[in-house]
Amino acid sequence: MARRSDLKKSELPRWLNTALIFGTMAVVAVMELKRQLRKEREDKVVRNARNATFALLSAATVGLAEKPVVAPLALAVHKKNLGLLKLFRLPVWADLLLSVLLLDYTLYIWHYLTHKVPFLWRFHRPHHVDRDLDASTALRFHFGELMLSVPWRAAQVRLIGVSPFGLALWQTLTLMEILFHHSNLRLPLALERRLCRFIVTPRMHGIHHSAVQGETDSNWGTICSWPDYLHGTVRLNVLQDSVDIGVIGYQDPEQLTLGKVMAMPFQPEIKAVAPQRRPLPVPRTVLAP
Repeated sequence: MARRSDLKKSELPRWLNTALIFGTMAVVAVMELKRQLRKEREDKVVRNARNATFALLSAATVGLAEKPVVAPLALAVHKKNLGLLKLFRLPVWADLLLSVLLLDYTLYIWHYLTHKVPFLWRFHRPHHVDRDLDASTALRFHFGELMLSVPWRAAQVRLIGVSPFGLALWQTLTLMEILFHHSNLRLPLALERRLCRFIVTPRMHGIHHSAVQGETDSNWGTICSWPDYLHGTVRLNVLQDSVDIGVIGYQDPEQLTLGKVMAMPFQPEIKAVAPQRRPLPVPRTVLAP
């Protein structure tokens, strides 16, 4: 009982977390209707229902598989002063800031691995085969991928030395940000060109969801864009009107029913020749309209 009480005290208040998440969802949903970035190909009601089912299974997986492992670990790390950040006497604000930045950076590495390790890609592919990209895609993760991520998440917390509050803060910011950068929201280009220097934006992440392999293999960041700039994986010089969302070999709607996508990690991958595209004659770091 004491441990459960300690965990509750060290997390964001539930009302605040709920308000931030659902507030972000509501704002993004309204703005997507008013300022659409890409034309939609599927019926929105059917697609949202499918992605909502993924979201429910994802939430159950996090609650049953991740939280019972990672939350108590963060509490133990905090009480025993374990991990990298505990080597330094940091003020609370610096500890929280570095926790968020380092968790975000190590999530960049995990995201890269989910594309490059064939076994992990099996479970990440259901996220990418969505033929449209909007805020609902942010909630579309296979429960198997989330289960496979638990050891990685535990390693992040233990090695970095993340407190329960730092973990809760990062989780909330991450969910808010993925709702934003998966959205089909057309921001003013000048504004987005400034924003994408610091955070991942809708145009930037839309390129990552392209069916063109050279474009998919870019923009791996989640909250911050600096890991992509650091590793040279940023790619912004792709026109949004030319981005074909999805995965080659999985463009037929009949392949993408709920049951078939759930079973996808356990089926042989459909191989197809990936299209190529010449980049615009501008630097990779210049965001195209």
